[in-house]
Amino acid sequence: MNKRSHQQPILIVEDNPVDLDLTLRAFKSQKLDNPILTARDGEEALDFIEKWEKGEPRPVVILLDLKMPKVNGLEVLKELKTHPRLKTIPIVVLTTSSESTDVRDAYQLGANSYIVKPVDFEKFLDVAKQIELYWRVLNKVDE
Repeated sequence: MNKRSHQQPILIVEDNPVDLDLTLRAFKSQKLDNPILTARDGEEALDFIEKWEKGEPRPVVILLDLKMPKVNGLEVLKELKTHPRLKTIPIVVLTTSSESTDVRDAYQLGANSYIVKPVDFEKFLDVAKQIELYWRVLNKVDE
């Protein structure tokens, strides 16, 4: 495993407290040692851009909900993927929406993956394992 990826945070952008708790519990059960950052809406997510520009560690991956208040996930995705220094951060859309227009729009804006949230905790654990395996172990990152 890449030592640097353990030091980089994972950003979870999620407005639903139940889904956020489910995600945090799933990652905790995987004994993830990456710091976890959270943003409870798209506006909070975009606030991280300034911090990353000032040298704070960029996330190894961003888990992004689409249906959020203030600024929706597609707008956040567009902003991050058009940013010259942040566009390489992998973004996994993790949402309840299985609408084909959302899937299409997310990929057109540069999403690296699109996952519809499972409602069952055990299935969510499987999703967390797959995210960890792919983004922390298998995926080669540019350092």
